[in-house]
Amino acid sequence: MLSAFRSALATPDLRKKILFTLGVVVVYRIGAAIPSPGVSYPNVQKCVGEVEQQGIYSLLNLFSGGALLQLSIFSLGIMPYITASIIVQLLTVVIPRFEQLKKEGQSGQAKLTQYTRYLTMALAVLQATGIVALAERGLLFSGCTEDIIPDNSVFTLSLVVLTMTAGTAMIMWLGELITERGVGNGMSLLIFLNIAARIPVEGGNILNTRGVEIFIVVCACALVIIATVVFVEQGQRRIPVQYAKRMIGRRMYGGTSTYLPIKVNQAGVIPVIFGSSLLYLPDLLSRLVGDPNESSALQQFIQQNLVDQSSVLHILMYFMLIIFFTYFYITITFNVDERADEMKKFGGFIPGIRPGRPTAEYLRFVLNRITFPGSLYLGTVAILPNFFLALTGEGQNQNFPFGGTAVLIMVGVGLDTMKQIESQLMQRNYEGFLR
Repeated sequence: MLSAFRSALATPDLRKKILFTLGVVVVYRIGAAIPSPGVSYPNVQKCVGEVEQQGIYSLLNLFSGGALLQLSIFSLGIMPYITASIIVQLLTVVIPRFEQLKKEGQSGQAKLTQYTRYLTMALAVLQATGIVALAERGLLFSGCTEDIIPDNSVFTLSLVVLTMTAGTAMIMWLGELITERGVGNGMSLLIFLNIAARIPVEGGNILNTRGVEIFIVVCACALVIIATVVFVEQGQRRIPVQYAKRMIGRRMYGGTSTYLPIKVNQAGVIPVIFGSSLLYLPDLLSRLVGDPNESSALQQFIQQNLVDQSSVLHILMYFMLIIFFTYFYITITFNVDERADEMKKFGGFIPGIRPGRPTAEYLRFVLNRITFPGSLYLGTVAILPNFFLALTGEGQNQNFPFGGTAVLIMVGVGLDTMKQIESQLMQRNYEGFLR
């Protein structure tokens, strides 16, 4: 593997791509540390020190690399873009115009990307307004009395919202630059960096609060979890597909054998994000509507059963939501009828299965069977931090460094980036990472 890295750095064009990606990463991390204008940095640090983790913002803080709670320029992170991408992808099934653009190829995809950018900016404005409103009302940090935004005039609050929104636009631009001129998918790499930036902090908290023995046990469990996730993420069901020979003019086409890969984790990390968002939505609504100085019976119930991740109700609901959204998302993104029509159009068929409707029914049968263990796998990995939280003593700490959403994203992005570098090395007759 070290020889492959040497070969990658020895190749001039690949070395430029890697160095360019590292340069963008440095710029991104610097922006994540610069506070927004109008925000009192010392007061924010005091509040973060008192209450570093908030259940409602744990997922967003995970994707921002800890910048969300500090209200920095890049505090919103990549989350608005992820939400916009998911919404546009789901709307392609509902809106005929979007479905037509998806079928138009590269030109249609460019328009969908433009719509995603517009929706990202709208979501960034809404999200920044909500966070600034919570900070101005003293609800961002429970129990902290420091003034995060000392000057609560309309101009100052608008300036903070505008700065955060502009930071989201710059993050989109940096991600697209990495995709175009660097190595790997830019947006995915930025998420990877945000999660990786939180690992030393979370590991240090476990080491300081629970001791060396617990820290070693957690690291050993982390290696087992990562190895298991890598093994399952690589697993797929390969359905053989045969293409008949066709004569077009004087040339013969087709007659080849290939396969249709269906991954065990076909849905990726999207069901985990959906499940986490829904579980924290009641907490957000209760904070915005309720009195910040009083705690009602409903708020206490939500805190004890939905926010507290060591509760049995939270674990069961989280697990069931992940299973539901796995089936829901795969049904939308993997249309078996379209796949069967495409195969029939180009003369492809599954051996032993007639083209058309029988092929669609067979694909649906295989997809349902492989989705069930995939959903169980996603749910199990996602709730693993809940069992470790009792061990580490962090009852409501979602940003556990070695489980759930973090390890799924890090492993997926790491494997994808490694495969892209390997493919470029193989084009130059070098040995790749996987021998």
